[in-house]
Order: sequence, then structure tokens, then C-alpha cells
Amino acid sequence: MNYESLSFIFLNAVLANNFVLALFLGLCPFLGVSGKLNTAVPMGLATMFVMLVSSVCAYGINIVLVGLDIEFLRLIAYIVVIASAVQLVEMTLKKFSPGLFRALGIFLPLITTNCAILGLALFQTFKEYDFLQSLVYALGAGTGFILAIMLMAGMREKLELSNLPSVTQGAAVSLMLGGLLSLSFMGFAGLGGQ
Repeated sequence: MNYESLSFIFLNAVLANNFVLALFLGLCPFLGVSGKLNTAVPMGLATMFVMLVSSVCAYGINIVLVGLDIEFLRLIAYIVVIASAVQLVEMTLKKFSPGLFRALGIFLPLITTNCAILGLALFQTFKEYDFLQSLVYALGAGTGFILAIMLMAGMREKLELSNLPSVTQGAAVSLMLGGLLSLSFMGFAGLGGQ
């Protein structure tokens, strides 16, 4: 059993081991949907919701799989839970916010294959977090994802107002910004205690 404090788990997931900027998981929506804040924030919230649902379900599934001595089914069970949670988010957005559903486009169903969410479920299992620790870890990871995507979207919106050389426009400047953000978050590595 792991006895890390809840505040340490939360801050570690948000800053020191940010899934996007330190562990490099979930880069597809990070780079694809971070063009505007009005799409980045809902994508971050949707991802955070899927992380929470997946974390809670992964905790329960792990208990059942360990009890039945069939831990080898862990990965496929987690993938099924993640896909189901994404379907729930997708149907809800389509029903209540069709404009946002269209704005997020292909990136919404791609949350299913977002390695940050699967990584969250696997990391919490291997760290042997209890239920409350798993919940705090998911909240921290989701908050870190939202923070990363909002920072990226804010910088990209600001750069749209700037005159950039044609060589650095588009994907090139996005990758450079992502690298700079990642470097800045590496300064938090000492907080992680690893």
C-alpha cells in the first residue's frame, strides 16, 4: 500500500509529473485542440471527466480482477471503461452543445485512445493507490491536462496576433511552444521526489 499524502499526489500529478508536459502522454488533443481557448477548455474538462470515471472504475475493476486472479485482463478492461466513458461524454455534448461537439470534431472520440487516460489507470494500479488516492490522482492529472492545454491555447492565440516568419507558422510554432512549456515544467521535477 502506498501512503503518500493527498496533497503530494495532487501537486505531483499537476506539476512535477504533468501527463502532457513531463510524461508526454495525451499529445494529440494537446496539439490538435489547443488553437483556441473556447475549444481547449471544454476538451480539457471532457478529458478530466473521462479520467475521473476511468480512475474510479479502474480501482473497482482491479479489485475484482485481483480477487479472481485474472490480472492479465486489466488492460482490455480499462480500455472498455475508457471507451464507454468517452461515448457518454460524446452523446452528452451532441445532445446539449452541438456547436461544441462540431468544434471538437475528431478529437472528441480520440479521447478513447488518449494514452494519458490509460496511463492514469495503469499508473494508479501499479502505485497501489487506495480509492481516495486514486480519485485525487485523477483530479490532479485532469487539472494538469487542463492547465497544459489552456497555457498552450493562450500562447497560440497570442501568437496569431504576431508577425511570424512563414517558416515558423503552423505546426512548427506549436511544437516549439510545446517544447518550451515542457522545459518550464521540468523545473517542477524536484517537487516529485524522484
